[in-house]
Parts: sequence; C-alpha cells; structure tokens
Amino acid sequence: MSDVEYVELHGERVAYRDAGSGEVILLIHGMAGSSDTWNAILPLLAENYRVIAPDLLGHGRSAKPRTDYSLGAFAAGLRDLLDELGVSRATIIGQSLGGGVAMQFLYQHPEYCRRLILIGSGGLGPDVGLVLRLLAAPGAEFLLPVIAPNVVVALGNRLRPWLSAAGLGSPQAGQMWQSYSSLSDPPTRAAFMRTLRSVVDYRGQSVSALKRLGMHLEVPSLVIWGDRDPIIPVAHAYSVQTARPGSKLKVLPGLGHYPHVEAPAEVAAAIHEFFLDTEHEAAPHGSPAARDGGYKPVR
Repeated sequence: MSDVEYVELHGERVAYRDAGSGEVILLIHGMAGSSDTWNAILPLLAENYRVIAPDLLGHGRSAKPRTDYSLGAFAAGLRDLLDELGVSRATIIGQSLGGGVAMQFLYQHPEYCRRLILIGSGGLGPDVGLVLRLLAAPGAEFLLPVIAPNVVVALGNRLRPWLSAAGLGSPQAGQMWQSYSSLSDPPTRAAFMRTLRSVVDYRGQSVSALKRLGMHLEVPSLVIWGDRDPIIPVAHAYSVQTARPGSKLKVLPGLGHYPHVEAPAEVAAAIHEFFLDTEHEAAPHGSPAARDGGYKPVR
C-alpha cells in the first residue's frame, strides 16, 4: 500500500495516496470515509494506472476546518489537488458521497474528465438508509457523542481483530465500523454533520444530479452497484442509463454498498475492461502525453 502524502491547499492540509504510473485515476471515497476504503483495490488498479486517492477535506487525515462541505466545494478542491499534482485529465471514480462529488466534478470541470465511474453512488434519487436520514434531523448532533462514545469505539477496535480471525466480520461491516468509529472524534463529527446536511435531510437525499447527467456525453461513463446495497438501492443504478444514454452498467449479485471492498478483483477487472473498451473515446485531445498522465512532484 502506498504511503500517505500531504499537500497544503488554500491553507489546509490535504492527505492523499499516489501509486502506480500511466493514465490517471482519481478515487473519491464516501461520507465518513477516507482513502483507506480503497486499500483492497488500489494496488490492483496501480498495476496499470497512476491512482490518486485523497482524503476529502473534513475526512480521514485531512484538515477538518469549519468550512463549506458542499459537493461543489469538494469538486473545486479536487480540481486544485489535480493541478497541484500536475494532472490535466483523469478518470474520476466516486463511491457513495464520492459519486455525487464525481458527478459534480464532471459538471463543473468537464475538461479534466476522461471517464466517469460511479460505485453505489449518491445523488441519483431521494432514497437513502434510515440511519443517515435520522442523523440529518435537527438536534442529531447532540446525540452523536452519546451514540459513538470513545469507550465503545475503543472496545470495538479491540474486538475487531478477534472477530475477523473468527470469520465473523464482513468487509461491508468493517467499512461501516470505520465510518462509525470516526465519529468519536469531535472535529470529524462536526465535519460529518456539515457534509451530511449538505446532501441529506430527514426525508432522504436532497441533492440530485439526474437533470444534469445528460450533459458532456462525450465522457464515457460506467456504473457499478451491488444488488444488495442496504444504503442506496440498486434501482438508482438503472436511473443513470435513462438520464445518461450510452452509459454502461454492471450490477454485482450478492454485494452491498462497498463492492470495491467486498469483491476488489471483480471491480478492478470491470474498470480495466471499461478502460479498454473506451480507449479511443477517452483519448486526450491535444494534451501532451506526459502532462495527461501527470507527474509526481519531488517534495
């Protein structure tokens, strides 16, 4: 696994991983997540591509300021990160909240996008898991310190290795635990609430990209979804094909909200196949090969 690196953007520290070489992939994680969610698939993708996986502002090892955590702000920050790393175009892959950020990135910065890949994406309809709707309700921020106290998180972290060794911990459960345990940290918790309420209220998802998905159809798109996703229903995957003609869809049987964790080899193979199928469609237009692939600056 690649080491975590850091860059300062607009006075805030942003953590990211940068592995492999060649055509660039930008991986965008979900809410209350971090670049760690890509641990299983990142090495597989890095065999053929340069993979950049940041911790979004307010998440993981990145700074957690009191600031704008909207989809548009995340998209602008990722554009600035690519500029800092010398990358002019990339394939944008987003999971859950990261899918909503990826679609917003395409809308705001289409010149940076070679392909768009959504994995169990948010931003495609109101349906979302009950827990997120309850947490978005007024006053929920006062309950979070009680829901995720440090003592419970510490106990869970001690038990997790034993449960995994006993075969009692699924990859999906592991991801959900990481998200839950991160909320024991007050700055992370505050950033989580700002992020959540920018896209979800007590009625469900409040932001939808469907009306804009028909734009920039020259950018090839792929949707990957687990048919047992308990957080965002697989029906949302099919809505992309209606809103974005020509998009490809791969529904993975038996998988949940984190297919890249539950079946990393299968998801990596689907991504690689999509790259091969769209090699000419996604070819750079007049960009020098060295800059299109980007370079790793010496720090």
